[in-house]
Amino acid sequence: PTSTATFGEEQALKKAKSYLRSSAFSYEGLIDQLEYEGFSYSEAVYGVENCGADWKEQALKKAKSYLRSSAFSYEGLIDQLEYEEFTPEEAKYGVDNCGADWYEQAVKKAESYLKHMSFSYSELVDQLEFEGFTSDQAQHGASQAYN
Repeated sequence: PTSTATFGEEQALKKAKSYLRSSAFSYEGLIDQLEYEGFSYSEAVYGVENCGADWKEQALKKAKSYLRSSAFSYEGLIDQLEYEEFTPEEAKYGVDNCGADWYEQAVKKAESYLKHMSFSYSELVDQLEFEGFTSDQAQHGASQAYN
């Protein structure tokens, strides 16, 4: 932050830091959030560029947050982070370092599907593969969920 920052820029910076204390954001996602809060684009950019965030670490936090509430394949979680406007590099870092057991994730996803819908074993494997699980992961998830 420079001493020539406007009042609006300083407020956007404070708000950006506040958001990052409680949640994980991508660079673009945080700009979007600040604009939604009523900051101008230039104020939002100032806040985001000066908040000190490590965007790869933000992607990692977001990946872990998603895994606390839902099951994802490796590819599915990368896609979700990219949807949240993390760069491909940031998303890959977050997913590579989140500590997920993708076989366990396949079981959780399979169990979730069976809780809400009916699938044959082969349909469940196909659905898990569609979600981005490898063939081995999908078969493991389906067989565990069926037992």
